[in-house]
Amino acid sequence: MAIERFPHLEIKRDLREAVQTLCSKFSLDYWEEHDREHIFPEDFRRAFADAGFSGVVIPEEYGGGGGSLGDMVVILEEVAAAGGALNAASAVHLPQLCIPSLLTFGSEEQRRELLPKIASGDLFVTFGVTEPDAGTDTTQISTRATRKGDGWVINGAKVWNSGALQGDKIMLLARTSTPEPGQRKGLGLTLIMTDLEADTIDISPIPKIGRNAVASCEVVFRDHPVADAEIIGEIGQGFYHLLHSLNSERLYIAAEVLGMGRWAVENATRYANERVVFDRKIGMNQSVQHPIARGYLNLLAAGQVVYQAVAEYEAKGGAAVGTLANAAKYLASEAAFQAADDAMQVFGGYSYAREYHIGRFWAESRIQRIAPINNQMILNYIAERSLGLPRSY
Repeated sequence: MAIERFPHLEIKRDLREAVQTLCSKFSLDYWEEHDREHIFPEDFRRAFADAGFSGVVIPEEYGGGGGSLGDMVVILEEVAAAGGALNAASAVHLPQLCIPSLLTFGSEEQRRELLPKIASGDLFVTFGVTEPDAGTDTTQISTRATRKGDGWVINGAKVWNSGALQGDKIMLLARTSTPEPGQRKGLGLTLIMTDLEADTIDISPIPKIGRNAVASCEVVFRDHPVADAEIIGEIGQGFYHLLHSLNSERLYIAAEVLGMGRWAVENATRYANERVVFDRKIGMNQSVQHPIARGYLNLLAAGQVVYQAVAEYEAKGGAAVGTLANAAKYLASEAAFQAADDAMQVFGGYSYAREYHIGRFWAESRIQRIAPINNQMILNYIAERSLGLPRSY
């Protein structure tokens, strides 16, 4: 879509063009087939890594490109906007989620062992936090790591673990102790990085209505052994280590749905200019024009917030941008889903034909109003932290 329509596309334009060139090698039909047949896009993931994009935010001393969070935000926006939507973005952003915790809390040995492999694409790491009975309330997880000899054994289950079927390792949160009365309820949780391929781990894909090229799984641990060397950071402080990376995750997701929304508006506009009904282009009708125009304006506004949040993050650090990061995720996900839903209406009956791809974007953009945190919880955060209203939960 023309840059004059979205001024933020001028930000890191050369990088955007490099990503667009890579993504142009993977057609809409490629993504349709992989989603329909539940095939992980390994060749896309490999091409992404070979182009150097997987290691952009990893320092050069650990085999990366030494770039910024803003670089990865731009990359993920363009990946999603190129037609691959969330299938494409998820296939490459999952290992990115563990990088902030590794850089900040990992040992030097862990950084030197793991980060170069993530940068090269030779190590695929998934993220294990959500549990069957503990979704948003992370402090209530029941997966437990129990001391045994000079190591630990893990028992419990994680759900909605994206990419577990392809993953080499999982960074998971497990309970290692129970807080005493009066202590912070986030204490006693520990971050652990362990191998996924083990006889003590069972992985089962969850049938889904969308984003099927990247499976979401239940991962069950049965007396799974881990060594002290697999602990990330301080024992019992894993919840707070995890918080360190949440704002960057919000911005990655915001960028992806922003790209998906751009695709929906662009393709609704194209179709409205092509489709003729009653001897006139449907784009001449205000009932078609207005929803597309509204979608564009919502995305225009969301884009400004996303990139303001990125600028604040890079200037002040992740802990300083809670309101903007949450606002970016909320505004972009709401705008993108509305744009995709309106595009469905523009395409009419053909929106349900898989060959037009609109339905795929519609289903995948809907996910991001729920994950990785639902938008109602973001509103709770804004009400309490930004407006000073009483805590509601």
